[in-house]
Amino acid sequence: MTENGGGIKRRDFLVMAAAGGSIAAIGMLGGRFLIERVTGVPPDVRTAAPGGPRSWIMVIDLERCDGCRICTTACGKEHNVPEGQEWIKVYEVNEPDGPHYFLPRPCMNCENAPCVSVCPVGATYVRSDGLVLIDHNRCIGCRYCMAACPYNARYFNWGGSPELTPEEQAVYRPEYPVVHRRGTVEKCMFCAHRADEGELPACVRACPMKAIFFGDAREDAVSNGAEVWRLSEVLRERGGFRFKEELGTRPRVFYLPKEG
Repeated sequence: MTENGGGIKRRDFLVMAAAGGSIAAIGMLGGRFLIERVTGVPPDVRTAAPGGPRSWIMVIDLERCDGCRICTTACGKEHNVPEGQEWIKVYEVNEPDGPHYFLPRPCMNCENAPCVSVCPVGATYVRSDGLVLIDHNRCIGCRYCMAACPYNARYFNWGGSPELTPEEQAVYRPEYPVVHRRGTVEKCMFCAHRADEGELPACVRACPMKAIFFGDAREDAVSNGAEVWRLSEVLRERGGFRFKEELGTRPRVFYLPKEG
């Protein structure tokens, strides 16, 4: 396995994963991914009763992804992501007894997010629609959340000003923190500001292969902007899976495997 555009060798990846290093890998045994395929929408993501809040879900079709990283670029532009951060990383997977494919890794926006439980000041929290956000007015930069995240999906801001100007503070909101302050942690949040306006995340809109879908599990539907899929049906028929379910994090990102 190598990180596309990076240079992480598969052997190094496995060594770091085994040592609990900075890269969060999927559990592996005998060279194969340990995944638990689902037969429909798991009940833990149906957090809202009919008429209640949304229950946002992302689905990534590994059969379609070609590793172009346009999703990473679009995310960076949408959120003014600081240099050196990639809120969506794209990994290249080469298994000797399996298919070759590319794997995008956004924040999983876990239903049972470890980052939330370890935050000593309550800066990281889960909205009623399942999105995990960070209140940077409360974040103290302890980085406990980064250590707790099994997906390595959080980033520390080493640059920028430690404080917002009065004008910046007046428009600041955790859903769209485009001004990045030094000493705080950030991550993907499924473009919460766009979801609130009924729009698809920037990565979904930008993907030329239409490999990323987004939608409401409560409505059992996801879309890539061109197609609408019934979530439970596609997860069942394609053998959808979530990473590291054995940890009990209950990710809101599902993957459809590449066959062959």
